[in-house]
Amino acid sequence: MTKKGKKIPRIKDIAELANVSPGTVDRVIHNRGKVSQKAREKVLKSMKELNYEPNVMARALVSTGKFRIAALIPDPANDEYWEAPYQGVDQAETKMRQYGVVVDKFLFDQNDPLSFKEEASKISESDYHGILVAPIFYRESLAFLNRWSKQGIPFSLFNTHIPDYKPVVYVGQDSYQSGVLAGKLLHYACRQGTFVIAHIDKEIPNSTHLIRKEQGFIDYFGENDLQKQINIVRIEISEWTNKKDVYRKFDDLFQQYENIHGFFVTNSRSYIVGDYLINKNLQNIKLVGYDLLSKNLALLESGTIDFLINQNPRGQGFMGVTLLVDHLVFKKSIEPIKYLPLDIVTSENVQYYVDKI
Repeated sequence: MTKKGKKIPRIKDIAELANVSPGTVDRVIHNRGKVSQKAREKVLKSMKELNYEPNVMARALVSTGKFRIAALIPDPANDEYWEAPYQGVDQAETKMRQYGVVVDKFLFDQNDPLSFKEEASKISESDYHGILVAPIFYRESLAFLNRWSKQGIPFSLFNTHIPDYKPVVYVGQDSYQSGVLAGKLLHYACRQGTFVIAHIDKEIPNSTHLIRKEQGFIDYFGENDLQKQINIVRIEISEWTNKKDVYRKFDDLFQQYENIHGFFVTNSRSYIVGDYLINKNLQNIKLVGYDLLSKNLALLESGTIDFLINQNPRGQGFMGVTLLVDHLVFKKSIEPIKYLPLDIVTSENVQYYVDKI
């Protein structure tokens, strides 16, 4: 009996429901001996109806072969941020390997839409049961999501939510709400002046998750009637590797707006703004950004960055795979959106998050 007094299903119960012999159920569960496909399907259906132990059920499910999943993610070699979801995918594959799950990773350059298209095309030309993708390029992603949808290939999304073609699940943060939170944090730290929304990324108009963050940030001040106290401006930096050019853009910004009191960086590159503030000895300017990259952590602990919003990228990769497996292998009904918590990380609590990375 379970704690709730519910009877644990026995092989005999499964056999009676499926109208087969207990021996047939045993052979299906342990994948031994000969069982007709019709009998196997009846047993699996009965196991599901009786909520039979999932890991035992999976051993029977994988008897027909392996489940091949493709993971389309940015190459961690180009950006430290993507190392965490890469590891999350690895962790999920290790956990699900006992069920016959194999995950092949296809890596693309996050700064090159053509690289995304090339890797997505490779997946489309292969035979995969499911796909996990970080669709950071909106236009390019739509074409492939449409194609996979028409082909009946289940796919899950993480990092960026594109609901147009009904993914099995989106795993990640609510980008809009994280922008609202960033606005509240900056307003908490500074009650007036000019706040800068800094987009430091390629293809910004093609990055819907960044635009949603910006809109949430702006709406916070609008909905709280703070337009008179706070002036919001934006800056786009699509080439950030040339420090001289980046600093020139920031210099121009500070010349144009004398009362800049805060920055909101919409992705993991807060350290670029932080380095500039240190270099120019600009103090008492509040800085809010995302992600626990090593450069960001150093600036958080020194006080240059005030708040980091943790997007749990490892969890995104891990759950993206496991929920897709739940759908493919266990035939579970999956909620279409899995939002992860908006964790506010400061110098005072960062140690508890670093231990989890």
